[in-house]
Amino acid sequence: MAAEISAGSPPMVRFERVVKRFGDLEVLRGLDFEVRRGERVTLIGPSGSGKTTILRLLMTLERVTSGTIEVDGECLSHVRRRGRLVPADERHLRRIRRKIGMVFQQFNLFANMNVLRNLTEAPVRALGLPREQAEARARELLEMVGLADKALEHPSRLSGGQQQRVAIARALAMEPEVLLLDEVTSALDPELVAGVLDLLRDIARSGDLTVLCVTHEMRFARDVSHRVLMFDHGRIIEDGPPEQIFSDPAHPRTRAFLQAVLDA
Repeated sequence: MAAEISAGSPPMVRFERVVKRFGDLEVLRGLDFEVRRGERVTLIGPSGSGKTTILRLLMTLERVTSGTIEVDGECLSHVRRRGRLVPADERHLRRIRRKIGMVFQQFNLFANMNVLRNLTEAPVRALGLPREQAEARARELLEMVGLADKALEHPSRLSGGQQQRVAIARALAMEPEVLLLDEVTSALDPELVAGVLDLLRDIARSGDLTVLCVTHEMRFARDVSHRVLMFDHGRIIEDGPPEQIFSDPAHPRTRAFLQAVLDA
Protein backbone atom coordinates (compact mmCIF):
# COMPACT_ATOMS: atom_id res chain seq x y z
CA MET A 1 0.00 0.00 0.00
CA ALA A 2 1.39 3.39 -0.98
CA ALA A 3 1.96 5.97 1.74
CA GLU A 4 -0.42 8.92 1.71
CA ILE A 5 0.51 12.16 -0.05
CA SER A 6 -0.46 15.37 1.69
CA ALA A 7 -3.41 17.14 0.11
CA GLY A 8 -1.33 20.31 0.28
CA SER A 9 1.49 18.93 -1.85
CA PRO A 10 2.00 21.17 -4.91
CA PRO A 11 1.39 19.76 -8.37
CA MET A 12 4.56 18.54 -10.05
CA VAL A 13 2.81 17.79 -13.34
CA ARG A 14 -0.32 19.53 -14.60
CA PHE A 15 -2.20 18.93 -17.87
CA GLU A 16 -4.78 21.58 -18.72
CA ARG A 17 -7.19 21.12 -21.65
CA VAL A 18 -4.53 19.17 -23.55
CA VAL A 19 -5.46 18.03 -27.03
CA LYS A 20 -3.14 15.90 -29.16
CA ARG A 21 -3.94 15.01 -32.74
CA PHE A 22 -2.05 12.96 -35.28
CA GLY A 23 -3.63 14.09 -38.53
CA ASP A 24 -7.37 13.44 -38.18
CA LEU A 25 -6.87 11.13 -35.18
CA GLU A 26 -7.52 12.84 -31.85
CA VAL A 27 -5.52 10.87 -29.26
CA LEU A 28 -6.04 13.16 -26.25
CA ARG A 29 -9.30 15.06 -25.90
CA GLY A 30 -9.13 18.10 -23.63
CA LEU A 31 -7.19 16.26 -20.94
CA ASP A 32 -7.06 17.74 -17.41
CA PHE A 33 -5.17 16.12 -14.55
CA GLU A 34 -2.49 16.76 -11.94
CA VAL A 35 0.20 14.70 -10.29
CA ARG A 36 1.40 16.07 -6.97
CA ARG A 37 5.04 16.18 -5.92
CA GLY A 38 6.06 12.75 -4.61
CA GLU A 39 2.87 11.13 -5.89
CA ARG A 40 2.92 7.84 -7.81
CA VAL A 41 0.21 7.64 -10.46
CA THR A 42 -0.43 4.71 -12.79
CA LEU A 43 -2.24 5.03 -16.11
CA ILE A 44 -4.18 1.99 -17.24
CA GLY A 45 -6.47 1.33 -20.17
CA PRO A 46 -6.57 -0.35 -23.57
CA SER A 47 -3.88 0.13 -26.19
CA GLY A 48 -4.44 3.31 -28.18
CA SER A 49 -6.18 5.16 -25.34
CA GLY A 50 -3.48 7.86 -25.14
CA LYS A 51 -1.40 6.70 -22.16
CA THR A 52 2.02 6.57 -23.82
CA THR A 53 1.31 9.83 -25.67
CA ILE A 54 1.12 11.55 -22.27
CA LEU A 55 4.64 10.37 -21.43
CA ARG A 56 5.97 11.35 -24.85
CA LEU A 57 4.52 14.84 -24.44
CA LEU A 58 6.26 15.19 -21.09
CA MET A 59 9.56 14.13 -22.67
CA THR A 60 8.93 16.66 -25.49
CA LEU A 61 9.10 13.83 -28.01
CA GLU A 62 5.72 15.16 -29.17
CA ARG A 63 4.17 18.62 -28.92
CA VAL A 64 0.64 19.39 -27.80
CA THR A 65 -1.90 20.39 -30.44
CA SER A 66 -3.54 22.71 -27.92
CA GLY A 67 -3.66 23.20 -24.17
CA THR A 68 -0.73 23.44 -21.75
CA ILE A 69 1.47 21.16 -19.68
CA GLU A 70 3.27 22.40 -16.58
CA VAL A 71 6.20 20.75 -14.82
CA ASP A 72 7.08 22.04 -11.37
CA GLY A 73 5.03 25.19 -11.98
CA GLU A 74 6.59 26.03 -15.36
CA CYS A 75 4.98 25.64 -18.74
CA LEU A 76 6.70 22.83 -20.64
CA SER A 77 6.29 23.51 -24.34
CA HIS A 78 5.41 27.22 -24.21
CA VAL A 79 6.73 30.37 -22.57
CA ARG A 80 4.86 33.56 -21.72
CA ARG A 81 6.00 36.63 -23.62
CA ARG A 82 4.18 39.97 -23.43
CA GLY A 83 1.21 38.24 -21.88
CA ARG A 84 0.95 35.59 -24.62
CA LEU A 85 1.95 31.95 -24.68
CA VAL A 86 4.35 31.19 -27.53
CA PRO A 87 6.18 27.94 -28.40
CA ALA A 88 9.28 27.43 -26.26
CA ASP A 89 12.74 27.29 -27.77
CA GLU A 90 15.07 24.29 -27.44
CA ARG A 91 16.98 25.83 -24.55
CA HIS A 92 13.81 26.07 -22.46
CA LEU A 93 12.79 22.53 -23.39
CA ARG A 94 16.19 21.14 -22.36
CA ARG A 95 16.05 22.91 -19.00
CA ILE A 96 12.62 21.57 -18.11
CA ARG A 97 13.40 18.14 -19.54
CA ARG A 98 16.30 17.77 -17.10
CA LYS A 99 13.73 17.33 -14.34
CA ILE A 100 12.27 14.28 -16.09
CA GLY A 101 13.66 10.78 -16.60
CA MET A 102 12.01 8.09 -18.69
CA VAL A 103 12.40 4.33 -18.98
CA PHE A 104 11.06 3.09 -22.31
CA GLN A 105 9.56 -0.22 -23.44
CA GLN A 106 12.70 -0.85 -25.46
CA PHE A 107 15.93 -0.34 -23.58
CA ASN A 108 17.36 2.33 -25.94
CA LEU A 109 20.91 1.84 -24.68
CA PHE A 110 23.85 3.05 -26.74
CA ALA A 111 25.23 -0.13 -28.31
CA ASN A 112 28.66 1.41 -28.95
CA MET A 113 29.18 2.37 -25.29
CA ASN A 114 29.78 0.17 -22.29
CA VAL A 115 27.38 0.24 -19.37
CA LEU A 116 29.37 2.83 -17.42
CA ARG A 117 29.43 5.26 -20.35
CA ASN A 118 25.72 4.70 -20.93
CA LEU A 119 25.15 6.01 -17.40
CA THR A 120 27.68 8.86 -17.43
CA GLU A 121 27.43 10.42 -20.89
CA ALA A 122 24.26 12.47 -20.25
CA PRO A 123 25.20 13.67 -16.73
CA VAL A 124 28.57 14.85 -18.05
CA ARG A 125 27.25 16.49 -21.22
CA ALA A 126 23.81 17.72 -20.12
CA LEU A 127 24.36 18.42 -16.41
CA GLY A 128 28.02 19.39 -16.62
CA LEU A 129 29.09 16.94 -13.91
CA PRO A 130 32.80 16.16 -13.66
CA ARG A 131 33.38 12.71 -15.14
CA GLU A 132 34.76 11.31 -11.88
CA GLN A 133 31.63 12.42 -10.02
CA ALA A 134 29.36 11.00 -12.72
CA GLU A 135 31.21 7.68 -12.66
CA ALA A 136 30.99 7.45 -8.87
CA ARG A 137 27.22 8.03 -9.04
CA ALA A 138 26.90 5.51 -11.89
CA ARG A 139 28.70 2.83 -9.89
CA GLU A 140 26.40 3.46 -6.91
CA LEU A 141 23.38 3.01 -9.18
CA LEU A 142 24.77 -0.15 -10.75
CA GLU A 143 25.26 -1.53 -7.24
CA MET A 144 21.65 -0.66 -6.44
CA VAL A 145 20.30 -2.46 -9.52
CA GLY A 146 22.54 -5.48 -8.94
CA LEU A 147 24.92 -4.93 -11.86
CA ALA A 148 28.08 -3.61 -10.22
CA ASP A 149 30.13 -6.25 -12.04
CA LYS A 150 28.79 -5.25 -15.49
CA ALA A 151 30.11 -1.68 -15.67
CA LEU A 152 32.53 -2.40 -18.51
CA GLU A 153 30.27 -4.73 -20.49
CA HIS A 154 28.49 -3.61 -23.66
CA PRO A 155 24.68 -3.94 -23.83
CA SER A 156 24.87 -6.76 -26.38
CA ARG A 157 26.46 -8.96 -23.72
CA LEU A 158 23.61 -8.45 -21.24
CA SER A 159 20.27 -10.21 -20.94
CA GLY A 160 17.05 -8.30 -21.54
CA GLY A 161 16.42 -7.98 -17.82
CA GLN A 162 19.93 -6.69 -17.25
CA GLN A 163 19.58 -4.16 -20.06
CA GLN A 164 16.34 -2.86 -18.57
CA ARG A 165 18.05 -2.51 -15.18
CA VAL A 166 20.78 -0.47 -16.87
CA ALA A 167 18.10 1.68 -18.53
CA ILE A 168 16.51 2.30 -15.12
CA ALA A 169 19.88 3.22 -13.63
CA ARG A 170 20.58 5.52 -16.58
CA ALA A 171 17.32 7.40 -16.00
CA LEU A 172 18.14 7.80 -12.31
CA ALA A 173 21.68 8.99 -13.09
CA MET A 174 20.16 12.29 -14.25
CA GLU A 175 18.66 12.72 -10.77
CA PRO A 176 15.17 13.44 -12.13
CA GLU A 177 12.34 14.84 -10.07
CA VAL A 178 9.79 13.00 -12.24
CA LEU A 179 10.27 9.40 -13.40
CA LEU A 180 8.21 8.12 -16.35
CA LEU A 181 7.81 4.36 -16.82
CA ASP A 182 6.38 3.16 -20.14
CA GLU A 183 5.48 -0.54 -20.10
CA VAL A 184 9.01 -1.29 -18.94
CA THR A 185 8.47 -5.05 -18.76
CA SER A 186 6.71 -5.52 -22.11
CA ALA A 187 9.92 -6.45 -23.97
CA LEU A 188 11.09 -8.92 -21.33
CA ASP A 189 10.76 -12.68 -21.18
CA PRO A 190 8.18 -13.60 -18.51
CA GLU A 191 10.78 -15.03 -16.11
CA LEU A 192 12.62 -11.67 -16.05
CA VAL A 193 9.58 -9.51 -15.28
CA ALA A 194 9.39 -10.14 -11.53
CA GLY A 195 12.95 -9.02 -10.85
CA VAL A 196 12.54 -5.74 -12.72
CA LEU A 197 9.21 -5.01 -11.04
CA ASP A 198 10.71 -5.70 -7.60
CA LEU A 199 13.47 -3.22 -8.37
CA LEU A 200 10.96 -0.60 -9.49
CA ARG A 201 8.89 -1.13 -6.33
CA ASP A 202 11.95 -0.35 -4.22
CA ILE A 203 12.78 2.73 -6.29
CA ALA A 204 9.21 4.03 -6.32
CA ARG A 205 8.86 3.72 -2.56
CA SER A 206 12.16 5.40 -1.74
CA GLY A 207 12.71 9.15 -1.65
CA ASP A 208 10.27 11.72 -3.00
CA LEU A 209 10.29 10.90 -6.70
CA THR A 210 7.14 11.75 -8.61
CA VAL A 211 6.31 8.69 -10.72
CA LEU A 212 3.99 8.44 -13.72
CA CYS A 213 3.67 4.86 -14.92
CA VAL A 214 1.98 3.15 -17.86
CA THR A 215 1.63 -0.58 -17.28
CA HIS A 216 -0.49 -3.65 -17.80
CA GLU A 217 1.02 -5.19 -14.63
CA MET A 218 -1.98 -4.68 -12.39
CA ARG A 219 -0.41 -6.10 -9.22
CA PHE A 220 2.48 -3.67 -9.59
CA ALA A 221 0.03 -0.80 -10.11
CA ARG A 222 -1.88 -1.80 -6.99
CA ASP A 223 1.29 -2.08 -4.90
CA VAL A 224 3.04 1.20 -5.75
CA SER A 225 0.35 3.69 -6.76
CA HIS A 226 -1.26 6.45 -4.78
CA ARG A 227 -3.77 6.87 -7.62
CA VAL A 228 -4.80 4.93 -10.72
CA LEU A 229 -6.28 6.64 -13.77
CA MET A 230 -8.35 4.63 -16.23
CA PHE A 231 -8.13 5.91 -19.81
CA ASP A 232 -10.41 5.23 -22.74
CA HIS A 233 -10.39 7.05 -26.09
CA GLY A 234 -8.13 9.86 -24.89
CA ARG A 235 -10.07 10.67 -21.72
CA ILE A 236 -9.87 9.76 -18.04
CA ILE A 237 -13.02 7.88 -17.23
CA GLU A 238 -12.13 6.89 -13.67
CA ASP A 239 -9.64 8.23 -11.11
CA GLY A 240 -9.16 6.79 -7.65
CA PRO A 241 -6.96 4.97 -5.15
CA PRO A 242 -5.86 1.50 -6.25
CA GLU A 243 -7.93 -0.29 -3.64
CA GLN A 244 -11.08 1.30 -5.07
CA ILE A 245 -10.16 0.97 -8.76
CA PHE A 246 -9.18 -2.68 -8.51
CA SER A 247 -11.74 -3.86 -5.93
CA ASP A 248 -14.83 -1.79 -6.73
CA PRO A 249 -14.49 0.15 -10.01
CA ALA A 250 -17.38 2.51 -10.66
CA HIS A 251 -17.25 2.68 -14.46
CA PRO A 252 -18.41 -0.34 -16.49
CA ARG A 253 -15.55 0.21 -18.97
CA THR A 254 -13.04 -0.07 -16.11
CA ARG A 255 -14.69 -3.27 -14.90
CA ALA A 256 -14.59 -4.79 -18.39
CA PHE A 257 -10.95 -3.80 -18.95
CA LEU A 258 -9.77 -5.18 -15.61
CA GLN A 259 -11.65 -8.41 -16.12
CA ALA A 260 -10.02 -8.87 -19.52
CA VAL A 261 -6.53 -8.06 -18.23
CA LEU A 262 -6.72 -10.05 -15.01
CA ASP A 263 -8.20 -13.10 -16.74
CA ALA A 264 -5.60 -13.07 -19.53
